[in-house]
Amino acid sequence: MTLLTLRDAQLAYGDLPLLDHAQLSVQDGERIGLIGRNGTGKSTLLKVVTGMATLDEGAIERRDGLRIALVEQEPQLPAAPPGHDWKLGMYLERFGVDLVRAAATASGGERKRAALAAAFATEPDLLLLDEPTNHLDIAAIETLQELVREVRAALIITHDREFLDRTATRIIELDRGVLRSYPGNFARYQELKEQELASEGASNSRFDKLLAQEEVWIRKGVEARRTRNEGRVLRLEKLRRERAARRERIGRINLQLEAGERSGKLVAELTDVTLRFGDRPLIERLSARVMRGDRVGLIGPNGAGKSTLIRLILGTQQPDSGTVRLGTHLNIAYFDQMRAELDPRRTVADTISPGSDWVEIGGQRRHIAGYLQDFLFSPRRAQSPVSMLSGGERNRLLLARLFARPANLLVLDEPTNDLDIDSLELLEQTLAEYPGTVLLVSHDRRFLDNIVTQTIAAEGHGRWRESVGGYSDWLTQTAAAAQARPSGERPAATAARMSVPATTGTPRAKGRLGYREQRELDALPGQIESLETEQAALLARMSAAQYRESTPETMRTDSARAAEIEAQMARKFARWEELEELRLRGNAN
Repeated sequence: MTLLTLRDAQLAYGDLPLLDHAQLSVQDGERIGLIGRNGTGKSTLLKVVTGMATLDEGAIERRDGLRIALVEQEPQLPAAPPGHDWKLGMYLERFGVDLVRAAATASGGERKRAALAAAFATEPDLLLLDEPTNHLDIAAIETLQELVREVRAALIITHDREFLDRTATRIIELDRGVLRSYPGNFARYQELKEQELASEGASNSRFDKLLAQEEVWIRKGVEARRTRNEGRVLRLEKLRRERAARRERIGRINLQLEAGERSGKLVAELTDVTLRFGDRPLIERLSARVMRGDRVGLIGPNGAGKSTLIRLILGTQQPDSGTVRLGTHLNIAYFDQMRAELDPRRTVADTISPGSDWVEIGGQRRHIAGYLQDFLFSPRRAQSPVSMLSGGERNRLLLARLFARPANLLVLDEPTNDLDIDSLELLEQTLAEYPGTVLLVSHDRRFLDNIVTQTIAAEGHGRWRESVGGYSDWLTQTAAAAQARPSGERPAATAARMSVPATTGTPRAKGRLGYREQRELDALPGQIESLETEQAALLARMSAAQYRESTPETMRTDSARAAEIEAQMARKFARWEELEELRLRGNAN
């Protein structure tokens, strides 16, 4: 069933169109990942879908009675949806939010989780999410993944490639005003896009060669007039018009990171470091070393103390007990997730090089306008105040400022928020080639896997554990450690997935089921049975003799769904066992 159709949509802000005769159809059961460069109009497209923005030309058709819910990039705290109060409470609990407590001092993460809970509580036919993983920790992102897979249909803007791989059934790219559709998840999109770009490059090359030949011919003048080949002249004019209308792909940022003077072999050493916040332990007897060239990822839920741990490592905050020893010749560059280093009153250019039109990069003197163009700021945009920049532009500006100085210790606190996927992948490549030391705080699992050589992960109650490799390696090592742990002791992975006590709301009595948990327990057997029925039908179809005649796309989709069902069943069985054990303990009490 078609939920929504966009026909020949046109919308322009300024000179270039955001939508240029764009076509889109959203079917029941689809989860569409909407990707594209910053500034191409993705958020505007979601507003067109909701009716908050109107098209210049073209049409949008919505199914009668279609219920749409939108969660914007920076949402406000929501009110309870009419008629859905108990559902809102259930989803707030899933996301670990106490809306009443959070109303006065809500962080960006709490606002985002509350807005997501409110959207799910309305049970929309079509869920629209604009960068939903920004400000969420990994536990909340995984909760969101599970819930998104259960909605009727979704259209999602996100730069989180792991999220797209686990949720999307189709990728739509907004590129130069045109919506292009690619079946499958993000990994499949990358394969198809690479083939498409190679074909487009070859076609453009042939076109440009033909145009150059015709330009040479027409400039001969006398021969052209003598042959009176009016058809050829008309063809040249047509080629010129086509070339002028061809919008090249938006440029990529140019990242060059200079390490400068090498630091000492030891960057930092923590010995039995302890730090408390009131009665709450943030860090309990942590010992760790950071050596030159290490790329360390700090993992943990929001509020676990990752930014505090960075300040301890850098020596800008003192522990309650234990010692911190810093290495020598450290030249530190800090990327702050709150962008506190950016003065909203300064211009873009003045932020990079105060009082000067020149900046020295890698020992070479460059004009500030040229340097900023490496980060996709036009000369006119370079004179804009920081207060006028979008989130993605502010991130690019902070990177430009960061990379303008040699640094042998790079501290990145949530650098991926608001970056488009192209810029994110280029940042990965730059960091992979960087010879200095990196401290990285991120909830982007793919980014962590591609960058870090070791992790320091919060495991609850002030405990942190160091492990080799990225996020996936940490999960594997955590699972192995949990199997060797005595029964009754909480596995590290479970501890790490839990929200911080300060954000989980009012604790219930130990060993008793709450009202919503009892409802959840009652519903789980039916949900598991439904998954088992679907699994049996799917496996029977895949085992049939005629199945080999199916298209490759059908086979990939079925295989992905089979794996998804298996994972969902494992999670629901684990949750059922957890709730059942809690119920039995409550009865015993």
